Amino acid sequence: MTKEMESSPLVGTEIFEIAKNFGSAVDLDDLLEKIGKAAERLSNSEASSILLLTEDKKNLYFRVASGEGSRTLKTMTLPVGQGIAGAVAQTKKPELINDPKSDPRFLGRFDHASGFQTRSLVCVPMLFQNEVVGVLEVLNKCEGVYTEEDVKILSSLASLASLSVINTKILTEQKNFFANVLEILISCVESVRPSMFGHPERSARLACAIGRELELEGQDYRALYYAGLLHDMGYLALKNPRLLDLWGVERPMESMHPEFSIRMLEGIKMLSAAIPMISQHHEKFDGTGFPSGAKGEEICLGARILGLVEAVEELRMSGQTKDEVYVRALKEAKEGSGTAFDPRVVEAFIHLMENPEGIW
Repeated sequence: MTKEMESSPLVGTEIFEIAKNFGSAVDLDDLLEKIGKAAERLSNSEASSILLLTEDKKNLYFRVASGEGSRTLKTMTLPVGQGIAGAVAQTKKPELINDPKSDPRFLGRFDHASGFQTRSLVCVPMLFQNEVVGVLEVLNKCEGVYTEEDVKILSSLASLASLSVINTKILTEQKNFFANVLEILISCVESVRPSMFGHPERSARLACAIGRELELEGQDYRALYYAGLLHDMGYLALKNPRLLDLWGVERPMESMHPEFSIRMLEGIKMLSAAIPMISQHHEKFDGTGFPSGAKGEEICLGARILGLVEAVEELRMSGQTKDEVYVRALKEAKEGSGTAFDPRVVEAFIHLMENPEGIW
C-alpha cells in the first residue's frame, strides 16, 4: 500500500472495495464505472470519465463517462496528442488544471457537444508496464481547487482501471482461443463419418434444452454443453496408431470411445466438470450399459441426459425424415423409460418434443 493510501483511510477503503471485486468482475464497463464514481467521491468532483486507447493507438474514446451530456461524449473520439487528455496519453504524465479555458490545449468542442461546462480538471494516464491503456479524469472540484493529493488518489485508481482493462482483454482472448479450438475439435468429430455432420452441435443443443427443463444451471449446465459437443471425441483415437500405441491398446473397439474421449480431454481444466458426463454417456439407467455398468443415481445427471440424446441422435443419423425421427424418438424414449433412460429425463424430452423445431 502506498504512503498516500496509508495516510487516508477513506481512500484505502474505497480502493480496497474496488479491488475485492476486481478478480470476479466480468463486466468491464461496470467495473470502470465503479472506479469513476470512486474517483468523483474521493476528489469531491462533479463528473468523471475514462477514455481508452484504440487498437491502433492513435485515438482515445470515451468508454465510461458521467455528468451532463455523457451519452454524447461516448460517440466522440480524441486523437492522441490533442487536447489535455490527448497530451496526457502522449506524455504519460498527469495534468492538474484549475483553469482549463486559459490552457491552449483545452478543446471546447466536447463541452459544446455535451452541454457540460468544465471549470477544473485532473487527468492521469492509465499505464500497464509503462504502456498507455487510456486516461482517467475528474472534472469540476465541488469545493476549492484540485491539489497534488487529488493527483495521487486518481493515479491509484488509474492503476486499477488499467489492470481491469488488460485483464478483460486477456480473458476475451482466452475465450476466443477456446471457442476456436472447440470449432476445430467439432470439425474433427464430424469427419469420423458423413452421418456425424451436425451431430455434436445438435447433441449439445438438445442436451442443454433437457437440462433447462430439469433446472440444471451454472457450472453443471456449461459442462453439459461441452460434453454434448465433445462426447464422441474418442472415435478419432480408434484410427490413430500413435495414440493407441501410447495407451497400450492393441485391439481397439468402438465401445472404448468414451474412455478414449476422456484420455484426450483430461487435463483441460475448463472441461473437468464435463469429464464424468462424457465417461458415463453410454451407461443405462438399469445398469446394463458400459463401460462400468453404473445404474440409477450412480450415473451423473448430465450423462443420463446425454444417454437419451445419443440414442435419439442415432435415429437422426440414420437418414430418416424429421417427422419420422420425431415419432420414433418419442416411441424409443417412452419404451426405454426406467430401463435405458432416467424417467425424469424422458419426461423432459417428451415435453420438449411438443414443439421440437429449433431445439432438435
